[in-house]
Amino acid sequence: MKIHPTAIVGPSARLAEDVEIGAFACIGDLVEIGPRTLVESHAIIEGLVRVGPDNSIGHGAIIGGAPQDLNFSEVTRSGIEIGRGNIIREQVTIHRGTATDSFTNIGDDNFFMAGAHVGHNCAIGNKVIIANNCLLGGYVTVEDGAFLGGGCGFHQFTRVGRLAIAQGNSGFAKDLPPFVIGAGLNKVVGLNVVGLKRAGFDPDDRAEIKAAFRLLYGSGLNVSQALEKARTRSWREPAQAFFDFVAAAKRRGICGLRRAWPV
Repeated sequence: MKIHPTAIVGPSARLAEDVEIGAFACIGDLVEIGPRTLVESHAIIEGLVRVGPDNSIGHGAIIGGAPQDLNFSEVTRSGIEIGRGNIIREQVTIHRGTATDSFTNIGDDNFFMAGAHVGHNCAIGNKVIIANNCLLGGYVTVEDGAFLGGGCGFHQFTRVGRLAIAQGNSGFAKDLPPFVIGAGLNKVVGLNVVGLKRAGFDPDDRAEIKAAFRLLYGSGLNVSQALEKARTRSWREPAQAFFDFVAAAKRRGICGLRRAWPV
């Protein structure tokens, strides 16, 4: 274990033998850090935070801070679960859960660029990229492989589907379905065609996803009608997952199509 002499590590913190802690970092009593994880200088990890193996936590990152919730009580026992292989760059903030025994959950192999904020009780999947200064409100869900561009903002309780892309400086108060490109304010501008190919979707899957997209956004039907029509045929897993996501968007609704975009 390599701990800089200026770092402060709580006596009850549990650190694997090969963890590295940089200068002036602060690690709280309830923190657990797994093998081969690097915590760089001036980072703060406090509260009930469990960090898995092979993570990199950048300079000045703050993980485990109290949620920005006016009803939150400092005595609430809540925390953060972080998987393995994540890159958390400088000045990233990740807040712990707001309700008793609740957690903010970070999966595996994600990349949080400098200045990103993950609010309380968010659930981030695997292989997600969250670019600089992107802001996630409380209870936001981001599914595997999504890319959230720099300066984006996501309202609390919104969901981002698998392999969706949010263009930089966009804002979302509605759910962004899987496989789409979102831009502007609550708008979809097309499909993430390149991302589907890179993710290994075969031509039949890609064709069905395009058909599902056209049914939802290009048929002239409203969402309920499109879902009803979708139920009249069988879909392969990705296209069915697209419709399942849309059907579950009862709280916020889904982003609409920018009508100038062809489908």
